This record gives sequence, structure tokens and C-alpha cells, in this order.
Amino acid sequence: PRLIPISEKKGRFTLIEEVISANARELFPNMKTGEGFLFRVTRDADIEIREDEAGDLMRTLEHELQRRRFRFPVRLEVSSAMPDRMLKVLTEGIGLNDQDVYKIDGFVDIPDLMQLYSLPRPSLKDRSFHPVHPAVLHDKKSVFDAVKKQDILLHHPFTSFTAVTDFLAEAAEDPNVQAIKICLYRTGKDSPIVRSLIRASQLGKQVTAVVELKARFDEENNIEWARRLENEGVHVVYGINALKTHSKVLLVVRRERDKLARYVHVATGNYNPFTAKLYTDLGLITADEEIGADATYLFNFLTGYSQQDTYRRMLVAPLNLRERLSDLVHRETANKLAGKEARIIMKANSLTDEDLIDALYEASNAGVEVDLIIRGICSLRPGGPGLSENIRVRSIVGRFLEHSRVFYFKNAGADEVYFGSADWMQRNLDRRVEVVIPILDEEIRDYLRDRLLDVYLRDNVNARVLRPDGTYKKVAQGNSERVDSQAEFVGEDLSF
Repeated sequence: PRLIPISEKKGRFTLIEEVISANARELFPNMKTGEGFLFRVTRDADIEIREDEAGDLMRTLEHELQRRRFRFPVRLEVSSAMPDRMLKVLTEGIGLNDQDVYKIDGFVDIPDLMQLYSLPRPSLKDRSFHPVHPAVLHDKKSVFDAVKKQDILLHHPFTSFTAVTDFLAEAAEDPNVQAIKICLYRTGKDSPIVRSLIRASQLGKQVTAVVELKARFDEENNIEWARRLENEGVHVVYGINALKTHSKVLLVVRRERDKLARYVHVATGNYNPFTAKLYTDLGLITADEEIGADATYLFNFLTGYSQQDTYRRMLVAPLNLRERLSDLVHRETANKLAGKEARIIMKANSLTDEDLIDALYEASNAGVEVDLIIRGICSLRPGGPGLSENIRVRSIVGRFLEHSRVFYFKNAGADEVYFGSADWMQRNLDRRVEVVIPILDEEIRDYLRDRLLDVYLRDNVNARVLRPDGTYKKVAQGNSERVDSQAEFVGEDLSF
């Protein structure tokens, strides 16, 4: 550990570099020791594989992972106290120039301070809370019975992720379930999701797992799960060449009387119980026949059984998602110019796609009010005269990592809401398999528009607004009522 306890009772620590510095003569006997300074090197973590040339993708990836820690350096962080002569020796030795050097005043590699969170100091931590298990699922003996009656919305971490794991566990044990298919991007260690898939396979069900081996920093974990699933009889596939499978879809096919019924879970976040406690994400469990048919088409596409390029409800990248999003934005522009109601609200992690940004600028110039809730990268500039005067951008950074993607369009009063796995970035729209679905249930649609998005737009605790010059400014609470969007959802039961 980076922090070495001096007095655990009093919560006092020193840094391991201080211990090394104080004992340098013992560590380097018979050598002259002088000053010591901290530095940190960041290396390129991207792994480029020509899948069409890789005979065994898994083995090729394992070989590349072994080389990752020796890959080209891209950044050097150093203590600002480091003398220039020493910095020059270091940069030349590593092969970087001055533009790649970041001088740090104070603590280098701040994430190491997370070690302090383990201290028993509850007064300094966020209040704990218990995620809600939807009452609508408690009221029914079977998840299938509940979903047949209504779509079920899940909002993690406020809704317990056990709603998902229980659904899959029930499907694994149910003798009427014929098949289970799932997309796995990041699933974590000791995963109940994987255990249920293995159990289903052991009970004779047809189980297919689309495992994305190239999920950055989860490659080793996914390779391990893929091997284990294959050994247990699960049909494991790695998706489409040159595309990352980033979609979050689970399909359960169940025999009911004389026909097959499909139950689908579509989400904005991964099938990972650990991150489901830390990220805000949305999920929907539905028995809608058209979404079920689309999910079947999707898995046939991913497993190579078809070249399906048309879908009834789903928006699927890289097939139709870009075109459909562009059409939705342009429709708002046309509605505004025709004197009809028009409005766009978008929540995502990132917004960088040039074509969609241009479409949003066009909408703004037509008079469409546009609110963007973008936690991370945003290449659009709001409030620009003659360009983006009707666009506002805010970022929500709080206790949980904002990860849900929700898109609202006024559509001349016939409101439409969508959510799914895709950010508005070229990589998501063109180089990944992503799934976005329309919200068909009126109560859920109203909740997402009038409750969820509205609270994020009123947040004055975690919000920062993007200014025309590209800088962010924290929203001032002033005399307004305190609105903490993340605290607002604690304890909320989404049983409509």
C-alpha cells in the first residue's frame, strides 16, 4: 500500500516514498544518495489487433496484454520540486518531450488516497442507503408474471441490482425457459450473472454469451470468464470483426402454452453488480413482442446467423442509430420552423460527434431549446451568438458516476424518450455495437421526462455549467432550494 500506518488508532499514516527516502542509505549501501522526487509514467493502454489476421483472438489478445506494461509512454507526472536537470535526464530516458510533462504541486497519483476511505470515520462519509427492490417484483411469485403485466424500470444504484440477477437466476432454473442470450462487456469478478448462465447451461438450456474480449482493462477478466463459460457448455462468441460489442442486452426465450414468449432486459450499464452500486444507470425489463423480436435479430447478427440490418423498435449501431438520431434532431428543427412544439433534452457521458453537434447547432438556430447533461467530454460550445444561443450544457459530478444515456424529443407534443448504451461519439455510432430503445410505457416515459431529467436540470449541488469559452462554472445555490439530483432518487420505488 502507498500509505503506511503509523498509528492506526489515531488514523495517522506516512507515505511509502517517505519511508524509502528516510532509509535510502540502507536500501542502497555503499552508494552516495541525494534527494529523491516522485514521478509517474502513463503508457498507451490501447491494444490494436487485426482481427481478420488473428487466427486465435483470445491468444493474440493475451500476448498483447503481456506487452501492455512496456508500451509507449504518453505522459509523465513529476513533483514540481524536481530540479530541471533531473527532469531532463528523466524525459530523455523515457523518450518524452516537455509537452508530455505535468508538474504536480503536492500529492502525485491522488487515487492512492482512496485507501483512507477504509478508516472507520462514518461522519466523513456519505450516508449509507439501502437500494430498493421494486415492490412490483415482490408482489408476484415470478418475474415473468410481473413483466407480462407491465414494463419494469430500474434505476441503479437506487434500485437494487438484485432485480437483474434474480431475473436471470429465475430464468436459469425455470423449466419453461428454452434459451438465454446476453451481451457481456464488463461483468466483474465472482459474478452472479456468470453463475446463472452456467447453471442454465447445466440444466440443458441453450445459453449464448457475447463476450467482448477487448473491453479496456477488463480483457484478462473477460478472457477468464469466456474460458469458464465455454468449459461449462455455454456458446461463447466474440461479436463482429472490427466492432466492439458495447450493447447491454439480455434475452430470455420461454415456452408459454403453445408459443414462445420473449423477455428482454436492455440497459445503459454493464451486467456488473459492483459498478451497479457506484454508477447511475437505467434498465428496462419488457415483454414487448417487437423489442423481443429485435433482440432475437440482434443476437442472430452478433453470432453470425444473419446480416440483419432492419429493426422494428431498436436503434442499433452501427446499422441505424446514427441515422435515426440525426433524423430525430432534424425533426425538432423542422417542427420549430413549422410553428410546432420542439425541445431536446439529452443526458450522456460524452458528446463529440461532429455531425450530430452540427445538427444541434442547426436546431438551436431554428429556435429549439436544447438542454444537454454531459458528464464528460463535450465538444459542443453552448451560448455562442448566432450558433448555439439556445443550447445549455451542464455536467453532474457527485457521489455516483453518472452513466445513464437518455434522449428526449418533444416531437410536436407526441413526446418520445429513448435510452441505451450509446454516447454521441463517432466510436459509439460507427465502431461499436450499441442498442438504444424507445420507451413505450407512458408512465415510464413521463417519469423519465418529468422526474429524472427535470431533477438533473434543477441540480444545484453537483452541477457545473459549460460556458461559451469552454470553461465550467459551479452552479450557485444562492437562496434557491437545495437540489441534489443523486440524493433525490434514494429510496424511490419505481413500481408504477
